[in-house]
Amino acid sequence: MPGARHIPLGEILQRTNEIEKEKEHIIVCRSGNRSGLASEWLQDRGFKIKNMAGGMTEWKGDFDS
Repeated sequence: MPGARHIPLGEILQRTNEIEKEKEHIIVCRSGNRSGLASEWLQDRGFKIKNMAGGMTEWKGDFDS
């Protein structure tokens, strides 16, 4: 995914300094499960996060459809 930053789930809480708190972010993984966990953890810490339901397996390459 163009412009994406890869942060493994096991590192997300140690690397929150790499995520701008005032910007909205979309979290994605292959199926949506791990990104769902990451989204919950980050939202609980005040980050503006959305989980991409279905993950990369559902992504069609654009956000207009």
